[in-house]
Amino acid sequence: MLNSLSGRFLILTTIFVMLAEVLIFVPSVARFREDYLLLRLERAQIASLALLADDMIDMALEEELLTNAGVFNVVLRRDEVRQLVLSSPIPAPIDDTFDMRDPGAFTLIGDAMMRLWDTEDRIIRVIGNPVQDGGLLIEVTMETAPLRAAMIEYGINILMLSAVISIFTAILLFGAVQIFLVKPIKGVVNHMQSYAAAPEDAHRIITPSAGVTELREAEEALLSLQTQLTGALKQKERLAQLGGAVSKISHDLRNILTSAQLFTDRIEGSDDPLVKRMAPKLVGSITRAVNLCESTLAFGRAEEPPPALARVGLAAIVADVIDSERLAAGDHDLSFSEDIPAGLTVRADGEQLYRVISNLVRNARQAIIATGKPGEICIQAEEDDAAWWIYLTDTGPGLPKKARDHIFKPFQGGATKGGSGLGLAIAADLIRGHGGRLELRRTDETGTEFAISLPKDGTLS
Repeated sequence: MLNSLSGRFLILTTIFVMLAEVLIFVPSVARFREDYLLLRLERAQIASLALLADDMIDMALEEELLTNAGVFNVVLRRDEVRQLVLSSPIPAPIDDTFDMRDPGAFTLIGDAMMRLWDTEDRIIRVIGNPVQDGGLLIEVTMETAPLRAAMIEYGINILMLSAVISIFTAILLFGAVQIFLVKPIKGVVNHMQSYAAAPEDAHRIITPSAGVTELREAEEALLSLQTQLTGALKQKERLAQLGGAVSKISHDLRNILTSAQLFTDRIEGSDDPLVKRMAPKLVGSITRAVNLCESTLAFGRAEEPPPALARVGLAAIVADVIDSERLAAGDHDLSFSEDIPAGLTVRADGEQLYRVISNLVRNARQAIIATGKPGEICIQAEEDDAAWWIYLTDTGPGLPKKARDHIFKPFQGGATKGGSGLGLAIAADLIRGHGGRLELRRTDETGTEFAISLPKDGTLS
């Protein structure tokens, strides 16, 4: 109860209302004290009028008049003459004098608080203006105990009334919070719990209905989140199904290619010069196809095999890639160039590095051929103290916007028309496995440039 939103509202409301009443209590008690003293002055003036009407009244009647007025002495100033009208013995010396003719608000509040704080019964003199122009001034002497008792009684009544008002207001606010806040919030929570049980079910997505602006905004934000999450889960399910199909196809294709690899082993023994020249290329292509099937199966299991790092000659790998791509380009006006320092070796998995470079060059070749215009693909390399750098530049049309927005994300848009994007995602994963980075340096209408960095020691920061 106390930890709930409505329970805390109930407690806070009670506290705040009581605080407001306490702030009202102080000036209220000060005003009560002022009225009390003015009433004593008025009663004292009335009692003195009886004496002025009849000069001769006995001591018993005078004592009764003073008792009814609640004072010991009454002094009137009329016609500039100060006259002791009524008097009785004062039990103690006068402790203080209070002028009620034109007191300030802070003076009244300070005097009232001092009176409540002071528990001793003291004799005080009170000065005021007579009512109905009954003279120039009236002053009385009185004791403070009855005044303090009346102030305490009045204060208790104020506090009791404040407590009743606080409780009543808190109950009303509790009900209002339950209706206008807690109930809608519980509705949102119930929607969230229902959606969490089956996030793929679009029927469980919340429909905003709150009348409170803030709650309506929260519901709309939740609607957007649930809609995006449901769409993402459906896409994930489709991709999982597609991944399963690809894994099955790759498995069967691997078996077929393995059989083809056995036949190529026999072909290598042929005496035909053309066969002898083409057989190594065919064997290498089939071997890479088998490795690609293995890697695709590993990607479907999210388990890319770790690279077998060794010192490999970069020039040989690049030459092999260019030879294969030059054959694939056929008669198209496409030139290949390389600028690899002689004898440059890098620490990498040769097969995986071949796949990365081949993928990037193949994408560039397909993009240039698709334009129907001449083009050039250039592979360069250099090294510094920290890493080896490989740059692949082409003069193609540049990557489409979808590919730029989702670069290196599988199935999020390929670098070429109709591509799946899996090639760049695998390439980036392979380079990360080496501790390096595959970066898109530039892409526009003049061409595209990728950079591969392979660390010499550890991982690039």
